[in-house]
Amino acid sequence: MSGETAFLDGGGEMAAAIRNHDWRATPLGPIEGWPSALKTAVSMMVNSRFPKCIAWGPELVTIHNDAFRPILGDKPPALGRSFRDVWSEVWDEISPLVAKALAGEATFIEDFPLTVERYGHPEEVWFTFCYSPIRDEAGRVLGMMDTVMETTGKMLAERNGRLLNAELAHRMKNTLAMIAAIASQTFRSAETLEEAQSILSERIATLGEAHSILTRSSWSGAPIRAVVEGALAPHRSDIGTIRIEGPPLQLAADQAMTLALAVNELATNAVKYGALSVEAGEVFIAWRAGRPQSDDAFRLEWTESGGPPVVKPRRQGFGSRLVERVMAQKFHGEVELDYRPEGLRYRLITTMAQIAPRE
Repeated sequence: MSGETAFLDGGGEMAAAIRNHDWRATPLGPIEGWPSALKTAVSMMVNSRFPKCIAWGPELVTIHNDAFRPILGDKPPALGRSFRDVWSEVWDEISPLVAKALAGEATFIEDFPLTVERYGHPEEVWFTFCYSPIRDEAGRVLGMMDTVMETTGKMLAERNGRLLNAELAHRMKNTLAMIAAIASQTFRSAETLEEAQSILSERIATLGEAHSILTRSSWSGAPIRAVVEGALAPHRSDIGTIRIEGPPLQLAADQAMTLALAVNELATNAVKYGALSVEAGEVFIAWRAGRPQSDDAFRLEWTESGGPPVVKPRRQGFGSRLVERVMAQKFHGEVELDYRPEGLRYRLITTMAQIAPRE
C-alpha cells in the first residue's frame, strides 16, 4: 500500500488521514484504484500551505488539506463526505458556482458573504475563493478544486472603519441628550433629592461602563455578554446568584447603551425587592439568536426565582418605562414585563434583522 499512496508523501496530518481513511465505504472506492488525475490533484493539494479542498465526482466527495481545517471550524469531519452536505447551510448560494466549475469554467470571487454554522450558531463570514475544474488526461472534468481564504476579519475591519466617523460624529450629541433625559426623569420620579442623586449617579456610571465597552470596539458595536456583565458588575454580591447564557452577538451602539441601562434597572430592583435580596434567590439572563440579518427571532429573558413574593409597583417610574417602552423602541420589538408572584420575568422579542442591522 505504501507505493500506492506515495502521492501523499509530505502532505502533513491530512495526508495521513487520507491514507488511513476507509475509502471503500465512499463512492471513490479503494485508494489504489483512484484515477491518476485525482491522485495528482490530491498530491498538489496536501503539499500546499494554502487552504484547499477537492470535491470529486458526481457525489462531490470531499478531500482537503491541513490548511483547510480552520475553515471548517467545529463542523463534523468533512473527509469522504459530500461537499454538498458539508456546506448544506449555504448550498443554495454556492451550488451555482460549483455547477459552473464542473461544467469546465473556473470562478474567482473576492469577499463573498455567507452565513455558515461551524461553531454551533449562525455566523456571518466572508471568503475569497476560486472554484476550478479538475480534468483528466482526456480533458473531461471529473472534480473541482476549492482554493479559499477567509476574509472575515478584513471585511469587519473595513465595515467598522466606514461606520466609525459617522458614529462618532453624532455620538457626543446623543450621549448628552441621553444624560439630560435620564437626569430629568430621575429627578421627576425620585421622592427625595438624596434618592435622586444616588440613582442618577448609578445610571450615569452604567452609561459610562457601556461607553467603555463601545470604545474598546471603536464604537462599531458591543458584544452583548460584555454589556450585560458590565451592567451587572455593581450588583454582584454574596447574596443571590446570577447566571448568564447566550451565544456571541454584536449589538449596535445605541442598543448596547439602552440594554445596559435596562439591565441595571432590573438588577437594582432585584437587589432591593427581588431575587437578589435573599441568599436563595437567582436571576437567569438568557438570549437566543438566529441567523444574522434574517427574520429569525431574537429573544432575551430576565427570570427571577427564589426571592420574596413579587408585588407589582403602585406607580410606573423611569426604570419601568426604560425596560418596557425604550427597549421596545430601540430593538424594534415587543417587551413583556410579568410581575409573577414566584419571580419577575422580563422578555424582549425582536428579529435578527433588528440586531446591529447592516448599514
